[in-house]
Amino acid sequence: MRNFIAFIRHFRVILLFALLQGIALTWYTTFVQFPRSQYLTTASSIQGSVLSVRNSLTKHFSLSENNKILQAENILLHKTLPHSFIKLENGLTKINDTLHRLQYEYTPAVVINSTYSKANNYITINTGSKQGIKRGMGVFSSEGIVGVIHNVSPHFSVIKSCLTEKLNTAIMLEETGQDGFLAWNGPDARTGLMTGVSNDSKIKEKARIVTRGGAGIFPRGLPVGIVDKYEVIEGESLWNITFKFAVDFRSLQNVYIIKNLLLDEQKKIEALTEGNE
Repeated sequence: MRNFIAFIRHFRVILLFALLQGIALTWYTTFVQFPRSQYLTTASSIQGSVLSVRNSLTKHFSLSENNKILQAENILLHKTLPHSFIKLENGLTKINDTLHRLQYEYTPAVVINSTYSKANNYITINTGSKQGIKRGMGVFSSEGIVGVIHNVSPHFSVIKSCLTEKLNTAIMLEETGQDGFLAWNGPDARTGLMTGVSNDSKIKEKARIVTRGGAGIFPRGLPVGIVDKYEVIEGESLWNITFKFAVDFRSLQNVYIIKNLLLDEQKKIEALTEGNE
């Protein structure tokens, strides 16, 4: 207490000056219009900057949660799309859910590691066998197909991406239904190849390429890319079709793993048919 009183006595002139100066400035900005408006403008500007910084920090820390919400909403959307269902009856279409059965389910995942400049490229995700993921399941993003599950551990999975030499996914030209296979020979991560298309088929630039869906890995109609250019393969009756991938593999972050609920049934009937030949 004695030290505090001694401090006051020692700096009493400066403290009195500061007090009077504060009172004068308060009266000045309160009763004189121009400095008052300038003060309020400056204060609002500072407050706005502080709020802007706070909002940016809040958005950054809540980004992960927002991504989870967005992925959940995308899954619900895909479950309502026609490619997720198989029709159980033929004939007239009725507004009756018993006519369709859900064929595909989707599990969200986050990309934690990836490559896109090697001869064969892979993507690691934070979802594994504990979430029901198995080797051979298809993977896609909100833009288009990504690849196929290659290896699985309890908490992680590695995807063999479309940027590999031998993925051999069945694809087709959406407008004509002409089918072929997806290929990639590098090094451009933005472009792929469509092989196996006869050169007597009509090809259009900017034509959409989608999944064919026959193998049961991908639903029919998921985006693959857009035709960029095409030319006849010398000595063969086939087109060499180059297309732009729908997915940008250089900035991929969120994906969905596809579970075909009817795949085992499809494999059994196909194996039975092959065994009887």
